[in-house]
Amino acid sequence: MIIKKLVDAPSFELTGMPHVKKRIILGPSEGSKEIVLRYFSLEAGGATPHHTHDFPHLIKVEYGEGQVLDQYDHAHPLQAGDYIYINSNETHKLKNTGEEPFEFICIVPGRGES
Repeated sequence: MIIKKLVDAPSFELTGMPHVKKRIILGPSEGSKEIVLRYFSLEAGGATPHHTHDFPHLIKVEYGEGQVLDQYDHAHPLQAGDYIYINSNETHKLKNTGEEPFEFICIVPGRGES
């Protein structure tokens, strides 16, 4: 059994995505090869680009206000307590729409964090 605190996982900014920080909370380093628990923080003005993955992922919004945009740029508002399922190969973009950080947990299969 492994127990960690968020502050114990190093945070790093993603290449080409200013104001987007990621932490790998539990994953391969802890022996989890099938599931990876990640934590993202998008500062005010931060956003990911539209992108897809060949795997599904689960998201739980922890803090702040944001949006998930689909392939047509339709914006779906998000706030703390919201859950999202993004299917394999589904185009999406996450964006902070508030002044405070927009933070969420993202769970992916192990191959999603290789």
